[in-house]
Amino acid sequence: MNPTTSPSLPLPLGLAWATPPASWSLDGDVLTVTAAARTDLFTDPLDGTRRRDAALALTAPPDGDWQLSARVRVGFAGAWDAGALIAHADDEHWAKLTFERAPDGTDGVFSVVTRGRSDDAVAAPVTVDALWLRISRTGDRFAFHSSEDGARWRLVRQFALGTDRPVRVGVVAQSPVGDGCRTAFDRLRLTPTTLAHLFDGR
Repeated sequence: MNPTTSPSLPLPLGLAWATPPASWSLDGDVLTVTAAARTDLFTDPLDGTRRRDAALALTAPPDGDWQLSARVRVGFAGAWDAGALIAHADDEHWAKLTFERAPDGTDGVFSVVTRGRSDDAVAAPVTVDALWLRISRTGDRFAFHSSEDGARWRLVRQFALGTDRPVRVGVVAQSPVGDGCRTAFDRLRLTPTTLAHLFDGR
């Protein structure tokens, strides 16, 4: 199958571009998104400077508890290049779980929770070229997990967004200081399931 970039072709899971990427393609179940140069989604915790130009696609999750997961591959080139899953209520309340490159060249799991300003955290370095990411909602709680094999999950963080506004979910690709970044998302799943065990991620 040839990759398709037709704007008339639906994205997986009913996703729609809130902020379009430089380009995207769909090949089977693999969604490949290219972030434009120097694009980011972040609110500086020091001075409140907002960046809202990273490639962002969103969809409405099921009512109640749900889980969004995907396997993510990132064509790392510059610092902070990343592919991510996101839970997004509005510009002041959102959180992303990223497979990201640090300035020293280390690839790892990062997370950002934004309630007005962004709380940026580093979870762990990884050596795999494809990383599983998952967001789970249980009541008002959200949980981020990552996995190197899609079977054994590690808790990254749990949090509340602190808003009653409806939350949409989706994918992000960014290249804050680089010349662009290509991220491939495959095995995207959005299911009305409840996280049974917080710390072991099952």
